[in-house]
Amino acid sequence: MAENRRHTEVAVGILVRPDGALLLSTRPEGKPYAGYWEFPGGKIEAGETVVMALRRELFEELGITIADAEIWKTTEHDYPHALVRLHWCKVTAWTGEFEMREGQAMCWQQLPLDVTPVLPGALPVLDWLAEERGQPKRH
Repeated sequence: MAENRRHTEVAVGILVRPDGALLLSTRPEGKPYAGYWEFPGGKIEAGETVVMALRRELFEELGITIADAEIWKTTEHDYPHALVRLHWCKVTAWTGEFEMREGQAMCWQQLPLDVTPVLPGALPVLDWLAEERGQPKRH
């Protein structure tokens, strides 16, 4: 039961280019849901704020440094391996060249996405982004 499990706090970056394209990357081999497309990010460590964790994770995973970010939405998803609380942050400015430091693939996507499968926890966010842009939801 979800009530008896501790949440894993996760900072997630929705990187948005000026043309509206979104950055997605695949989950690395050896992790749950390997090969699924997701927005980049990772666990918030003790003593970190959401933005501090996101800045560290995006540098570790992608080799970029984000300018700033604010929490846009917070969701929860109960995966078989973890109950996660996802802190979604829109990011529109960064520096550095993208390097896939965990062997993952990456792509820029317009809505609706052309890639599958997408990590289940990201699906509500895709609907909200589509709604914001006046586009139909996935369903």
